[in-house]
Amino acid sequence: MATGYAELLRARHAVRLLAGTLTGRLPNATGPLAIVLFTRAEGGSYTLAGVLSAVYGLATAVGQPLLGRLVDLHGQPRVMLPAAVLSALGMLLLAVAGTDPVWAAALGVLIAGVCTPPLEGGLRALWPSVLKGPEKVHRAYALDAVAQEVMFAVGPLLVTVLVALWNEAAALLVVNALGVLGALSVVVSPPSRAWRSAPREPHWLGALRSPGLLALLGTFFFVGLALGAIAVASVSYADDHGEALISSYLLSALGFGALIGGVVYGARHWPGAPERRLAWLVFALAAGYLPLILVPGVVAMTALAGIAGLFLAPALACAFVVVDRHAPSGTVTEAFSWLVTTFGVGAAAGTAVVGPVIERGGASAGFAVVGGGGLAAFLVLLLTARALPAAPSASRTAPFTGSAAGPGHASAPVTEAENDRNAAPEPGFRTGPQA
Repeated sequence: MATGYAELLRARHAVRLLAGTLTGRLPNATGPLAIVLFTRAEGGSYTLAGVLSAVYGLATAVGQPLLGRLVDLHGQPRVMLPAAVLSALGMLLLAVAGTDPVWAAALGVLIAGVCTPPLEGGLRALWPSVLKGPEKVHRAYALDAVAQEVMFAVGPLLVTVLVALWNEAAALLVVNALGVLGALSVVVSPPSRAWRSAPREPHWLGALRSPGLLALLGTFFFVGLALGAIAVASVSYADDHGEALISSYLLSALGFGALIGGVVYGARHWPGAPERRLAWLVFALAAGYLPLILVPGVVAMTALAGIAGLFLAPALACAFVVVDRHAPSGTVTEAFSWLVTTFGVGAAAGTAVVGPVIERGGASAGFAVVGGGGLAAFLVLLLTARALPAAPSASRTAPFTGSAAGPGHASAPVTEAENDRNAAPEPGFRTGPQA
């Protein structure tokens, strides 16, 4: 297991790209917490802190796919670095203006959110040029999912340390300065400068014209909803047991389970179509969430949370493989960014929905929302199975020829999947104008 990951990280540029992307995404991972802490330090209410955090989250959800499309059209350096700088300037505006006037604070977080660079989708677009062979790319997806679990655990800790050493405004500025440096490290690397998206057909829907991608977005909206609900339900469970730290036990166990699951998943080769594998992983994820409804004692509940997390990182890693197989040619960064955005929107929806449910039915009802989200995700996959064929239809695509069509072969009947991640043609798309 360790040997496989060591081989992956020894590949030229791999460590730099992974570390730069994670550092560049620190502002996004810590943004909501940093905004709340800063707003409270400035004397703002929790309501204002929540509104500003929501503005930031929604702005990020809007900006990611739009910037992803620009990356596909114009390349990574011309979009990623200016976006990172503008996002940092938005947070600088918040730090300088404070929360009075409120419009300036809202403008700052709006700019910061909309301009958050789509580094996550960009990294997944770069892996095939750095790691030769689909097995290594799939392993990199799993490693990336694991690294994100670590980042989302370490990021808030970094913010609290910076607040303790200096203050809330300094935490905002330092984290966003690190974000710019991380983005800079990525975009000046040879793989990022050399990367070009495959030729694309003009269409206002972009990546969203793929039925398979739409099916995945519906699925991972509900996965995100379950994950957002579990955070609030864990707090309610902790309140019921009279100890606030219990919620951190549950969430830490969930993250640790995801880390273990991602490491194990990425360490071996999985035969068969990734679409079928994804369905089983989402089913296992839903099955892991359902026992939480029982709300047993703290020790048993912590163990159940760990089990529930086991299939999260594998499901995400597999989903990105499937995204690449179904995204229309030339839309890879946009497609990846849509999945990230939908997952985040689902998490925000879960956080909003589960609160009133807990007030009426307690922690058990809150975890029922978690289980319901998992089941809904699996049902979406079942109901949209035709949009996610395990193998392309022979009547619509010819067998894979082994090499991508060059610029002078735009009208060829088969288009290779973006960057040849899986050596499979794109299912369900003929060439020619799609508008």
